[in-house]
Amino acid sequence: MIALAALLAAPLCMGHTNQPITKQLKAEYTIYAGELGDELPPTRADRKLAIEISGQAAKDIFDSIYPDATVKCSAEEGERLRRKKNLWCSFHPKDGYRCYMGFDLRTGDSIPGASC
Repeated sequence: MIALAALLAAPLCMGHTNQPITKQLKAEYTIYAGELGDELPPTRADRKLAIEISGQAAKDIFDSIYPDATVKCSAEEGERLRRKKNLWCSFHPKDGYRCYMGFDLRTGDSIPGASC
């Protein structure tokens, strides 16, 4: 009987490892027209969304999209970049973790959310 109780309680003690991860995140967004680096006010025909995630959520995403990219955006010592299609994350010793993604709000297509 004790062994059966221990078997039934085991999943409760394992920290729900088979559950999705859901946490709050810190993010900023920009709605714009034009191109990254040359953003214009959004129009009816041209609306894009750029999202920047920072803090622990960015670190969690960064850790999930390994390996490090071979390109660098700066000469800063310790900079690390990781990228999967239009999702990319960076680590800078001074600024911490940041992840970027974007969407064309007229088509729903994924687009880059930042550039080097």
